[in-house]
Amino acid sequence: MNENENEKIERSEFREQPLRRSRRTRPVRKTQGQILQEALGLNPEDLKNIEAKLSIIKFLDYFSEETLDFIFKDRNVEQYLAKISEKVEKFSLGGEEDKLLKKGFEDKKIFETVERLKANVEELAISKGITKSVDKRLRRLSLLVSAPLLGIAVIFLILPYFGIPVDSFIMFPLLCVFCMVPQLVKSTVVKKWYNFKEENRREIYTKNRDDFLVLKSYVGEVLANIRSNLLEMEVPLELIKFSLYNRDYENLKIINQKQLKGLTEYYVSFEYPEGMEPFPIPETLRQQYEKPIFPEKQKDEKNFVVLTEMKGKEGVITSFTPSLKDNLADKINQLLNDSEFTESPLKFTEIIPNYSADMAIYCLCGEITDISVINICNWKNKFKYYLFEGRQCQQCGDKIYAISLMDEDTEIPEELKEIFS
Repeated sequence: MNENENEKIERSEFREQPLRRSRRTRPVRKTQGQILQEALGLNPEDLKNIEAKLSIIKFLDYFSEETLDFIFKDRNVEQYLAKISEKVEKFSLGGEEDKLLKKGFEDKKIFETVERLKANVEELAISKGITKSVDKRLRRLSLLVSAPLLGIAVIFLILPYFGIPVDSFIMFPLLCVFCMVPQLVKSTVVKKWYNFKEENRREIYTKNRDDFLVLKSYVGEVLANIRSNLLEMEVPLELIKFSLYNRDYENLKIINQKQLKGLTEYYVSFEYPEGMEPFPIPETLRQQYEKPIFPEKQKDEKNFVVLTEMKGKEGVITSFTPSLKDNLADKINQLLNDSEFTESPLKFTEIIPNYSADMAIYCLCGEITDISVINICNWKNKFKYYLFEGRQCQQCGDKIYAISLMDEDTEIPEELKEIFS
């Protein structure tokens, strides 16, 4: 979505996975899905089914609003489509309404529509001089700017060894330049990118209107299906809160909204059918769900990625495939709750020295995740693994948490194989 490409692409309010530093001060907490399940007597599979549908909605909604965020990101889009394919395939195991959703997905040729839109928007971008994703351009420009500055710094450092004094009044401004120039370059590129998006938004929609309407139509069908399921299960609709980037779908109530760099993110819940009395909210849930939608920092939900097919030795990772594991969020959260955390002595650049667009941990919106914290986790004193915590994405506001083996030869405990495979 980037709302992101959800939470961005999947921001349902079912999940709350707390991460703390110390096991002794970290009681095991239930996810919001578990709380709903127990308070309302729901089938866990029904909640998982709704979460799966919300994740599909999140991607298609954001993709149709911000298609430019996905251009030249083939691998990333392929991963999203693969995950959606798995979830849609499971619809055939459900009731008649779910089977109709699967048929609608196939009849509307959603995958083909996404790929066609991406190709068309890439073609437009190329015609206007853009041939790479914005993150690739940022890295290239950063290198072009930093290399000469670094060269100058090296010269100033070695001059004293040749008997040439260097005035500290020269070095200090030079250090300031080192700090400021890369940030100024990044700020300029990002600003131009957002201007480009705004300038071309109308043209993109006009030229691809039919395809966009296909995606929005299917999102509407899935939303109607979820609402119907919730009413059938007698779930108070106001308990189910999620975010979208288009406000024009039917039977939704806007709770709040937030501006994210030119894009509005709407926090919504479902409306009851006209004339229908709302279902009562159990007292065990009332206090929690009557809180404002924005305590901002608590809005962050833990989007879990696992570095599968990991290759590496002794804590250094040489290759991996990032796999979004939202369907295993509860199990991953339990894994973390059962683990002791210590901060890694190695820097991220030492752990994944080849981190780049071709081998990166991506945010749900498609941006490369900037890792801020690295923990070595010890599960029940039997198994060690990495936990990478990403900074809040500047594009979409989401945060990514990634886990990985530390050595490809590590024996994975049987109960954890589903997570790390």
